[in-house]
Amino acid sequence: MSKIAKLTLIGLLFVCGTAMAQIDTPQPSPAGSVYSKVGLTDVTIDYFRPGVKGRKIFGSGDAFLEQFGEVWRTGANSGSMVTFSSDLKVAGQDVEAGKYQIVTIPGESEWQVMLVSEPIGGNESAYDESKAVVKTTVKSAKTMNTVERMTFQITDISEDNTTANIQFSWADVMWKLPLEVNYKEAVMKEIAEKTQVNPAVYSQAANFYLSQGIELEKALDYMNKYLAIGENNMQFWNVHTKARILAAMGKKKEAIEVAKKSMEGAKSNPNGDFGYVKRNQDLIDSLK
Repeated sequence: MSKIAKLTLIGLLFVCGTAMAQIDTPQPSPAGSVYSKVGLTDVTIDYFRPGVKGRKIFGSGDAFLEQFGEVWRTGANSGSMVTFSSDLKVAGQDVEAGKYQIVTIPGESEWQVMLVSEPIGGNESAYDESKAVVKTTVKSAKTMNTVERMTFQITDISEDNTTANIQFSWADVMWKLPLEVNYKEAVMKEIAEKTQVNPAVYSQAANFYLSQGIELEKALDYMNKYLAIGENNMQFWNVHTKARILAAMGKKKEAIEVAKKSMEGAKSNPNGDFGYVKRNQDLIDSLK
């Protein structure tokens, strides 16, 4: 073996030995991740969590870690990435499904928040405003207590599952970035397709229309079709849904009659009424 070959082999063995000898230790800014489904959209944020460690974080001057008015990668190491599984609106702006870096410019009472399509990693000087698919200004607020580790959360998911907020908090500062999703068209398309081949989804379709307060005539038609299949009319919980649909349509007399049928079925069920005796009675009382 030549001298050069021997030196190359020794070098490779040294590198491999060094790699195998490395010790896995905690990172100063550990990785974090938060996930939630908003409507039918998966929202995931992956980020690195710097700590306060007794430092002054946001402000102006050499005493502060992150300066007002300067671009910040928003987190440690390679910054923070948000992924959306489907199209949505962020701060009222249309955003396509995909992965984006959260870039910010801190301010005393307002922050600029950008989602960029070409990540800058930890290099703030690489920020290109033309790559920002979202650029907005949000109000910041003081936290009640010091947040030691930078934290992202997905909060304030609305009752109808169409809106939520990305919430940032670190040190004594927090802000929220609003999200808005639209899943109704997707669900209605799926209903139209699946009810053609699987009548078992009629009840799901009826429940969806009822929950959204839309196309109640269609909801009633779907529920009637479902209850007409086999012994489905024995399912007092779905009979109760029919009563609720009738009530929402303003057909009080019919709704009361159907609610009574549902109550009878619930009372006679050997495995219990699952709360449907009370639900039907409450519905009847509300319609008198």
